[in-house]
Amino acid sequence: MTGVGFGDRLAGVEKTNKKPVIGILGGIGSGKSTTATEFEKLGCGLIDADKIAHQLLDEPDIKKKVIEAFGSSILDTDNKIGRKKLADIVFADRDKLKQLNNIIHPAVLARAEELIEQFNSQPETKAIVLDMPLLVEVGWEKRCEKLIFIDCKEQIRAERSKKTHLFDENKLKIRENLQISLDKKQGIAENTIDNNSELSALKKQVAEIFSNIVEK
Repeated sequence: MTGVGFGDRLAGVEKTNKKPVIGILGGIGSGKSTTATEFEKLGCGLIDADKIAHQLLDEPDIKKKVIEAFGSSILDTDNKIGRKKLADIVFADRDKLKQLNNIIHPAVLARAEELIEQFNSQPETKAIVLDMPLLVEVGWEKRCEKLIFIDCKEQIRAERSKKTHLFDENKLKIRENLQISLDKKQGIAENTIDNNSELSALKKQVAEIFSNIVEK
């Protein structure tokens, strides 16, 4: 995938988009959600794609399609789709990951567009931040006026992933190998945030970037 320039992305943004849309990029465990939350605290409308996807897995039509694609073994004892069971399947096979994305992502993106329109109508909302793990993979870098890459050392990301997502360094590498490389993601971002130290340092960088975005 080739790099996408700022002007190219603006061309892909709909004219109805009134508020700046900020896309957060980075590796697994780099702190993308933490960064997005800090932008929300400053007055951004937050779109959490993972949360939307989790909600969609409970919708009858999508649940049925996912079970047909991956089998009833992904169901938990409460007859709901087990997200960890499903993740273990799709992140071990590029074709299966693509299959799941084809089922889930159109609905996720449609809901994201609805939320963008809602935030655009809210005077108190200063910008919109997208916390979308596969943002570049689904082509939504073109929907953003600003892309921010979260730089974080692999060892730190592995430790965070093991603690919060219940998978080890090997699984982290497998999952990231199925995604566009971090070098390419960093290469299309206008700003890079260093998230290798304390939360206070992250907050300071977010505040500086946010100030530059809303003042333009």
